Amino acid sequence: MSFLTRNVTTKIYFILDQLLPPIVRDNRLLMSFLIRLLYKEATPYFLTFKEKFPTLTDEEYLDIYKKTEPYQIKRPTDCNDLCVQKILKEIVGQTVLDTPCGRGYLAQKIREQGDYRVSGFDLYISDQLKKENPDIEFSEGFIEKMPYPDHFFDTVICTHCLEHVRDMRVVLNELRRITKKRLIIVVPKQRPYKYTFDLHIRFFPYTFSFLTALGPIPTDHSSTCLVLGGDIYYQEDFN
Repeated sequence: MSFLTRNVTTKIYFILDQLLPPIVRDNRLLMSFLIRLLYKEATPYFLTFKEKFPTLTDEEYLDIYKKTEPYQIKRPTDCNDLCVQKILKEIVGQTVLDTPCGRGYLAQKIREQGDYRVSGFDLYISDQLKKENPDIEFSEGFIEKMPYPDHFFDTVICTHCLEHVRDMRVVLNELRRITKKRLIIVVPKQRPYKYTFDLHIRFFPYTFSFLTALGPIPTDHSSTCLVLGGDIYYQEDFN
């Protein structure tokens, strides 16, 4: 289902999340039918994930992601076109990290754009991705504790990740720790509902929702936050 690009699904989600009344949007019977059309046998995981999340162990949390991965939409990137264009335009310095890098789409685009030293980090990196991109330095692990020295990358990019993580502040502190000049974050602009077509646990319907969740930024940092193509783009500069 690679035809379901982020540009397409954003329009679909707008109809479901913005135009349907909550009493309809939270109807289990309706949502079970719609989710099953997309995820088939994995539907029960999507229907119960949010309720179970507070009591899940790390192992159970990862197990759900592994079991649902074969049913996920296979598209090159979760970023919409406007966010990709903005990210490529706003890179500063020579060393760049894309985390989580997923299928490597954004890291590849950055590498093609200029003479950057590009790294990709994710929970799992396929051998095929490493083989196809010998000029990109890939590493595996948990984003809560990445194997990089302080202020190691000029630009750090984190797209479609914070809506999934167990402790957002821990991840944010880790992203800031390894950033030297500019941190770029993209999250979906999404209303919270009980049943969604994803395994998100955090929802940001407005830019102020996202900024509130981030908390105070360091006094020597400056930031920009805007909506691009239905997603929230956040940029933090280390002055």
